Amino acid sequence: MRYELNDPDYYSAMQAADPAPVTEDGPPGYGIDDPLAGLLPEDLVTRKPPVKHPLLKYLRQEIMPTTFCVGCGGGTVLNAFAAAIDAMKVDPKKIICVTGIGCSSWIPSPYFLCDTLHTTHGRAVAFATGVKVMKPDMKVIVIAGDGDLAGIGGNHLIHAARRNIDLTVFLVNNFIYGMTGGQVSPATPFGVKTTTSPYKNVEHPFKIADLVAAAGGNYVARWTTYHAFQLMESMQYALGKKGFSFIEIMSQCPVSYGKMTGMSDGVSILHMLNDNSIHIDETAGMSEDDLEDKMVIGKLVERNRSELGDGLLALNAERREILMKKFPDAVATEPRGKVEA
Repeated sequence: MRYELNDPDYYSAMQAADPAPVTEDGPPGYGIDDPLAGLLPEDLVTRKPPVKHPLLKYLRQEIMPTTFCVGCGGGTVLNAFAAAIDAMKVDPKKIICVTGIGCSSWIPSPYFLCDTLHTTHGRAVAFATGVKVMKPDMKVIVIAGDGDLAGIGGNHLIHAARRNIDLTVFLVNNFIYGMTGGQVSPATPFGVKTTTSPYKNVEHPFKIADLVAAAGGNYVARWTTYHAFQLMESMQYALGKKGFSFIEIMSQCPVSYGKMTGMSDGVSILHMLNDNSIHIDETAGMSEDDLEDKMVIGKLVERNRSELGDGLLALNAERREILMKKFPDAVATEPRGKVEA
């Protein structure tokens, strides 16, 4: 049976260990050459039932495989995110993912199986702030790209960090506006050619994680898609940290960024990410000039500032107590607009 997105049983069916019976031709929706079916080469002859990947229950299986370009880091980030959620045993029904527009926005929407808010370009953090204020018990997660969050949405990003709203933000930095043709972004390295800087980029890029750390985020880290296991562990920590948590994920874009830099395959960019990374523990005694072309990875800052949502709840309780003393009869009446049963 095939479930549609608007079917009330959709979520339960997709979360089930076996949402549909396996036949001798494999489970419905899978082809014999489909890598998602988990068929090993020797199984192609014996037609053994396929082995389902343990993380498939977190994905919208009916639209797999993904449409990420070959070599894109988006799949690695999706894998690490799903693995982090699985390791922490977080119920996806308690998650709301918010995203904007761009290649990285496909990671939560449509691929991750949870309630998702796909917003206008650059406004993901603003929408997520509203969601968290109104739904404080939900885990609100933003996953989007450098152009979306640090370009058009940069002001929302720094003010959310300043307010220390309880959001988890994963910014995928592929150094370029990948989806729209390879334009220069706030994260494009100095001297790199793009479609809108055909001679070379003469602007210095944001060090985005450093910016968020300076703005006041409670947890700020930077990793690359080369460091997949460290990234997954950092995601778990960010998801469990109260307040504004942020990870800048340096990722490969072999199509839009790679074609302009001579690294048109994902492996070449992965090697570049590793070669140009330095762990923060190894930066002692190094000057700003020494680190100019390096990506400092690891946990950049951790603090325990008060969180915006808690402040709003405390303020509401304080004002309610004052009003109850001043207007006991008025406050004791039913709230205006209450719907009678």
